[in-house]
Amino acid sequence: MKSRSAFTNTKRMPKIVFQSDIGIEEKKSGPTPAEIRERAFEIHIERGAIHGRELDDWLQAEHELQEKYENGRMGTKNE
Repeated sequence: MKSRSAFTNTKRMPKIVFQSDIGIEEKKSGPTPAEIRERAFEIHIERGAIHGRELDDWLQAEHELQEKYENGRMGTKNE
């Protein structure tokens, strides 16, 4: 009887992408969902942790971070 290795069927295994594998241009294109989530939580806490405004918090966080990325990108082009 042949023994099976746990790693013989690699075709079904999901590909794991590490942050270091992402190109520099992709990193600077905009905020990541994790960054938006963190900022949205900060906004939630600043507002007094009142529930029911999750979408507003997310959209505000996304807007703030997008502006931050765009301003940072403009600043690097002029240097």
